Amino acid sequence: MSSGIKQKGNFKKTNNFLRYVLDQQYLDILNRYGAEGVRALSANTPRDTGETASSWSYEIIRGKNKIILAFNNDHIEKGVPIAVILQYGHATRNGGWVEGIDYINPAIQPIFNKIANDAWGRVVHVQ
Repeated sequence: MSSGIKQKGNFKKTNNFLRYVLDQQYLDILNRYGAEGVRALSANTPRDTGETASSWSYEIIRGKNKIILAFNNDHIEKGVPIAVILQYGHATRNGGWVEGIDYINPAIQPIFNKIANDAWGRVVHVQ
């Protein structure tokens, strides 16, 4: 008579739980960097009234195999996103041109670098 262990079933619930925990860790990290990015964008946005600077937000968009950290600015006048025309410039009514100011990239690049370093550090520790 042979002795042994028989197992029936699968680890679906365990795997789902571990995925949930991992997702929560990434969401916590992305929420932290999202808030930091909003502060950086707000601080670096050119100010006249301050409305564009105070209109930054972020959202975390979860796809099937990806998570996106998106920064948004909802200051829109007459259908024109003000943050975009401050960044890239715009024409005036009399045919002139107002040059844009690259304020978004310098503000957000350090945040992206931190995210990349943090993610890479976690990958290295997992291996």
